[in-house]
Amino acid sequence: MTRHGHVSFVLGGARSGKSGFAERLALESGLDRHYVATGQPFDDEMRLRIMQHQADRGAGWTTHETAVDLAPLLGQIDSPSRVIVVDCLTLWVTNLMMEEMDIGQATDAIVHVLSGCSARLVLVSNEVGMGIVPDNRMAREFRDHAGRLHQRIAAEADEVIFMAAGLPLKMKG
Repeated sequence: MTRHGHVSFVLGGARSGKSGFAERLALESGLDRHYVATGQPFDDEMRLRIMQHQADRGAGWTTHETAVDLAPLLGQIDSPSRVIVVDCLTLWVTNLMMEEMDIGQATDAIVHVLSGCSARLVLVSNEVGMGIVPDNRMAREFRDHAGRLHQRIAAEADEVIFMAAGLPLKMKG
């Protein structure tokens, strides 16, 4: 597949400004804005977070939701007239783990979609590998899956931006 679009990968810690920065990239593109949400409202706190993200985005966005079927959805909504923000990949990894799905296969599918996309893509994810080694197996597996996914996405992306304290640090592109 030949890619005609542009892929930006925005990652950083919690509350680092990732989502806001990704949304600004989308607005600045001038393209038809689409937002892919991977978070699921399992509890009241998460419902409030989702509502806050929706309010922060404002009008002018088409929203799509998916817990695990990210690659097929991106393939369905791909268009050179669109910018697609995916927020976020680490929640997607969590969903895959909870459903006991093959994360390696899902990662391969995402990378395949990226390699042929025509849309402007902005992928958001939490950097989880900069802290201490987690004390339980599931958390260590999550960190490892996220780290491998991030490496694959960064290799494919045209640009990689690391966010800290609301400030972007361009790492690639």
